[in-house]
Amino acid sequence: MGENLRVPDEETKGIVESTMDRRLDVYVWDMDETLILLKSLLNGTYAEAFNGSKDLQKGLEIGKMWEKHILDLCDGYFFYEQIENYNKPFLDALSQYDDGKDLSDYDFDQDGFGPSSDDGNKRKLAYRHRVIAQKYEKGLHNLFDQETMKQWDELYDITDKYTDRWLSSARAFLEQCSSGKDTTSTDSIDSKNQHVNVLVTSGSLIPSLVKCLLFRLDSVLTHGNVYSSWEAGKVQCFQWIKQRFSGSNVRFCVIGDGWEECEAAQTMRWPLVKIDLRPGSSHRFPGLTLRTLGHYFSVVYGNPGAENDED
Repeated sequence: MGENLRVPDEETKGIVESTMDRRLDVYVWDMDETLILLKSLLNGTYAEAFNGSKDLQKGLEIGKMWEKHILDLCDGYFFYEQIENYNKPFLDALSQYDDGKDLSDYDFDQDGFGPSSDDGNKRKLAYRHRVIAQKYEKGLHNLFDQETMKQWDELYDITDKYTDRWLSSARAFLEQCSSGKDTTSTDSIDSKNQHVNVLVTSGSLIPSLVKCLLFRLDSVLTHGNVYSSWEAGKVQCFQWIKQRFSGSNVRFCVIGDGWEECEAAQTMRWPLVKIDLRPGSSHRFPGLTLRTLGHYFSVVYGNPGAENDED
């Protein structure tokens, strides 16, 4: 990519240091057609998987509404018109160029940001990334009025109903992975050890962060754990993640639906859980369980006590 990128590590220092006696499980997620459904609504493949029992046109209309909200939010609040052509793999990629300047009165429309790759423009891009991170941390409810939030909530609920609770189930499963325990059943990986969710999406970084916000994933995926493999590729992103969460007591598991994460997981020798849209599959939402993930972990990393407890 032609520049030195700073791999984010602030959030992982405490985790990695404490894994000497506690195992860390890192769940590496794909986004589209895994944690959310969008492309399959727009191209009809989700409805087609149900052999006529789903209204394909309704799915298309839902997808178009999401697409409009995502683009409007990107352009109106996350500088996307300015930085669309300067995608980075994560928000902290240029943090070494950020001098900490107070941006409360900064005019992002008049700072001369442009295509040059000199240090001045890298600093201006880092400023924008800092503001995006701050907005992400605050959440949409602190940026918009109740009427706007109500519209998004209604679209979320309509989509969740149409997809038989895919969205809410995926979000709930992320929460379960974070704790290592399913509070709705006896399924458990190990609540005594540590667990972290990381997102590696093939889409551009800013729209992916906006999707996290709109699809209510921001509380379970910090902005520092969101990667875009748009230019770098998934293998490179996986290598960065392995570098961040280094240690002998760390396990990784990839969950996604595409060929890119399949090949990258194979390269890294990490287990892969392949998501399947078809209604009869257990590798979908709702359907995927911690027991299933525990099985995939054990196939690659052996069968420690945490998996034995499930049998």
